[in-house]
Amino acid sequence: MIGLLQRVSEASVEVDGEQVAAIDRGLLVLIGVERGDGPDQVTRLAERLLAFRVFEDDAGRMNLNVCEAGGALLLVPQFTLAADTAKGNRPGFSRAAEPAQGQALFAELVEAVSNAGVPVSAGVFGATMRVGLCNEGPATFWLQATPKA
Repeated sequence: MIGLLQRVSEASVEVDGEQVAAIDRGLLVLIGVERGDGPDQVTRLAERLLAFRVFEDDAGRMNLNVCEAGGALLLVPQFTLAADTAKGNRPGFSRAAEPAQGQALFAELVEAVSNAGVPVSAGVFGATMRVGLCNEGPATFWLQATPKA
C-alpha cells in the first residue's frame, strides 16, 4: 500500500463540479493499493501517516506529526500510484489491486485513521476527481507498507 503525502495548508476534492471533501492544515495523501495488500498494510500505513513528523516545531524543525500539529488528513484513492513504469511509454497496472479489493482496503484505511481521533476526509473511490491543494514547503513524501514476503 502506497501513500504519497503532501503537507498542505489546504486541500480539497471535487467530483462532477461539487466539493466532496476538504481540509485546512494537514496532509493530503494519495493512496495506491497494490495486489497482495491486506489489513496488515492498512494498519501499518495508518500508523505511519499518523506518526510521520513533517510539521515544523517552534525551532523550525520537522518534529511534529499531524496530530501534534492540530492538522487533518485528506485521503484520496489513486490507483495510478501502483503503475509499472519500468519500460515503454505507457504505464501498466498489473501491480494495482483489483477495484473491489482496492475500494475495501481504502475504506479500511479511512476508518483506521478516523478511529485514531484525527479529522479525516476522503475522495471517492473510482470517481474522476479534481484535487486542489496548496503544498507547504513544498514537502512531499512517499510511504509504502509492503506485504510480508
